[in-house]
Amino acid sequence: MRGGGLWQLGQSITRRLAQADKKAVGRRCFASEAEQKKTVLYDFHVANGGKMVPFAGWSMPIQYKDSIMESTVNCRQNGSLFDVSHMCGLSLKGKDCVPFLEKLVIADVAALAPGTGTLTVFTNEKGGAIDDSVITKVTDDHIYIVVNAGCRDKDLAHIEAHMKSFKAKGGDVSWNIHDERSLLALQGPLAAPVLQHLTKEDLSKVYFGEFRITDINGARCFITRTGYTGEDGFEISVPSENAVDLAKAILEKSEGKVRLTGLGARDSLRLEAGLCLYGNDMEQHTTPVEAGLNWAIGKRRKAEGGFLGAEVILKQLAEGPKVRLVGFTSTGPPPRSHSEIQDEKGTTIGEITSGGFSPCLKKNIAMGYVKSGSHKTGTKAKLLVRGKAYDGVVTKKPFVPTKYYKPS
Repeated sequence: MRGGGLWQLGQSITRRLAQADKKAVGRRCFASEAEQKKTVLYDFHVANGGKMVPFAGWSMPIQYKDSIMESTVNCRQNGSLFDVSHMCGLSLKGKDCVPFLEKLVIADVAALAPGTGTLTVFTNEKGGAIDDSVITKVTDDHIYIVVNAGCRDKDLAHIEAHMKSFKAKGGDVSWNIHDERSLLALQGPLAAPVLQHLTKEDLSKVYFGEFRITDINGARCFITRTGYTGEDGFEISVPSENAVDLAKAILEKSEGKVRLTGLGARDSLRLEAGLCLYGNDMEQHTTPVEAGLNWAIGKRRKAEGGFLGAEVILKQLAEGPKVRLVGFTSTGPPPRSHSEIQDEKGTTIGEITSGGFSPCLKKNIAMGYVKSGSHKTGTKAKLLVRGKAYDGVVTKKPFVPTKYYKPS
């Protein structure tokens, strides 16, 4: 796909990202440039050819001088550096921060060893997803959380309301929102060797999902070995006054192989890795079970519940959900969000939530919800694109194998 095709791909991804979680973001996604928030790296993005677009109230780079296709492939072959400072980092502290958080999320937070984390979901009373988040137990009385930019306002309001109630009953918990810090995501096979040049921390001993507070390029940083691409990598929370220098140092140490990468390739990468985008693949009416996140519900939580919506979720675990999120590959033009899914007889069985052309696999990939019974790998389907039906097949996720750094 070249020229106009790439432009259309970029535009469609821009629209899809801008549409994510309209209920939370509202008109802020489409506000004028003057109303958009800017990360401390904004001028750095523009100077490096970043094409800035509105996203969740922020002006963010959709791509740089290279195409979204090229950026996606380079991340998997070499590495990418993303500015994700629009996301919200916060810390919960106090001797009761773990039992407090366990009232709001599906994870077994108590079982996490200090310095480790997990993906989790904040649920509502009906078992629906308020947001997905990466949480880390820094110590038994300190939890570090990163929430999505488009969900920031509702997430913080939700946490604050429950915190007031919890504290009123004598609970010891407080919070700090890290607006003084920026967040960079370094992803790809060169992530660890490049970052190792900038820190004395032995990164070979930091495994997937683990957290450290350490000096990087002379600044005190929080690093988590995680990401949103399926590749090995790190999310680095850095004091905002040091963010530009750190970005420059990472690019310099990579000798040009790690490239600045925008939201367009980030979306392609996460789709190839079979990872959900909140607002597309998960929403307030979607449960973690329907989204295929059973593994994120701690064993103890499955037995005891104790989180919002537990009754609904535990019932789905026992009986099975009515709909399930599955992967697809297909012929014809790429399916997009809201493309109808039909069985071979032409009966509607679901809807696509994310879809596009995979730069790495060179074929169409998508995710969508289908009725249970139509979710098994290999099931044939018809995907409607602009009113015309094209052949599709339920395909196991991830589409591209993940390369997380785990103990051998």
